Amino acid sequence: MTFSSSSSVPALAAITCLVVVVLGCYRPVEARIPTTLDGPFEPVTVPFDQSLRGNAVDLPESDHRVRRRVKGFEPEQISVSLSANYDSVWISWVTGESQIGYNIKPLDPKSVASVVRYGKLRYPPTHEATGYSLVYNQLYPFEGLQNYTSGIIHHVRLTGLKPNTLYFYRCGDPSIPAMSEIYHFRTMPVSGPWSYPERIAVVGDLGLTYNTTTTISHLTSNDPNLVLLIGDVTYANLYLTNGTGSDCYSCSFPHSPIHETYQPRWDYWGRFMENLISKVPIMVIEGNHEIEEQAENKTFVAYSSRFAFPSEESGSSSTFYYSFNAGGIHFIMLGAYIDFTRSGKQYKWLEQDLANVDRSTTPWLVATWHPPWYSTYEAHYREAECMRLEMEELLYSYGVDIVFNGHVHAYERSNRVYNYNLDPCGPVYLTVGDGGNREKMAVKYADEPGNCPEPSTAPDEYIGGFCAKNFTSGPAAGKFCWDRQPDYSAFRESSFGHGILEVKNETWALWTWYRNQDSDNKVGDQIYIVRQPDKCHVRQVLKSWIVDI
Repeated sequence: MTFSSSSSVPALAAITCLVVVVLGCYRPVEARIPTTLDGPFEPVTVPFDQSLRGNAVDLPESDHRVRRRVKGFEPEQISVSLSANYDSVWISWVTGESQIGYNIKPLDPKSVASVVRYGKLRYPPTHEATGYSLVYNQLYPFEGLQNYTSGIIHHVRLTGLKPNTLYFYRCGDPSIPAMSEIYHFRTMPVSGPWSYPERIAVVGDLGLTYNTTTTISHLTSNDPNLVLLIGDVTYANLYLTNGTGSDCYSCSFPHSPIHETYQPRWDYWGRFMENLISKVPIMVIEGNHEIEEQAENKTFVAYSSRFAFPSEESGSSSTFYYSFNAGGIHFIMLGAYIDFTRSGKQYKWLEQDLANVDRSTTPWLVATWHPPWYSTYEAHYREAECMRLEMEELLYSYGVDIVFNGHVHAYERSNRVYNYNLDPCGPVYLTVGDGGNREKMAVKYADEPGNCPEPSTAPDEYIGGFCAKNFTSGPAAGKFCWDRQPDYSAFRESSFGHGILEVKNETWALWTWYRNQDSDNKVGDQIYIVRQPDKCHVRQVLKSWIVDI
């Protein structure tokens, strides 16, 4: 069901039991879902439940869900990701065994073919596509540290697909033979103002813990059409190369000559996630735990090798930033751990990508990156201020509707905000770094007595210089932190969980956050996010000229 496209037409009273029952929520009249038109909201903090598992325990390598179950060069760790538009997807998988030790010998990626056979019928397949393969290494020039070489990673792009269509596929090398079982995926709907994926799951800072398994179980039960992972994938860098792990790497291993990482955790993660992401496309953006430095100052090698990205299709030259359409939504995935300055390649790409967006075809504009700009937790407080100062004005000028972030291991929803001020045309910022990883849950707020960080501790060495300063206006003028929950923070709670975005039409979208400790269908936070294109000033492109309308 869809509402009228005009944000003023559905009177608030109409969005009650009748509408919501048809949408499948079955809520009573008195439980009307709030909308951003009701805001800005008074800030709400849900007290931390001390009975929750604030710490998380990683799945061991002996767990049957992460052990290698295939033989020889049979495909494993199979996943689907989107290209820039509905008519193309990527299929990725791994063949052969990875190695870790002091005398590793990389596999030859040319020794196994990269083939996908697919079609609209389960059998026989009617199409075949070939792709490319690679092997990556994680090397350390220090005595006593073990090196790693991956299995053969394959990426194959399928093209010419129909929108909103179920396809069956097998991947592997038919000449060995070593082909997978039959899997399936559904393409995205065609882009348009009335065409959207039914449910988009959003999660960040996932890791591979017992809490992660709960998150993914609940997420899967919500039957998403697409998964967004907002950085920090496996947390392999909480381990030494000998497999010894810790909740706090710097605390436990202060004398390590380099920040080590135990790359087999990536293989464990790929095996665990295969049941979901071999059927449901996953789109990933890098987080700080993907940096994984190694010899020759190389970084992000596992991240850039294991996932397929629509970088080339979206005009990007990097795996760290790209864009894609999912029905009437244009997603922009940005990198916080590479150059984001206005003179850099990413910013110039972002300018061009935004200028190319046709809001009559993709009315919704959603941006994601890992570290939040608007988080009120003590952890990572104002850490990405340099990035905000460079990019916020541009994103605001093009009317970005929603921003998803991770990094902070908790949940927070903002009021519409721009430059720390309440603004009815600013984005709604949603921090979902609560996927369940091994590091501790964030439970302290910067506005609580004694919790405001020293400004000099705010910058992250990988994000930029010292940009966060005392506020110059508003209730926190002259201070680095507010002395109460800031006005721009609408709702915050420390709990593991995930979110579901359901875009209903060109102006209405339902956002729901689910907590791990609840039953699958119990809601932790929920709101309709309403666009007001008739009231908010948005830049558009007209005949190759950027104009304001």
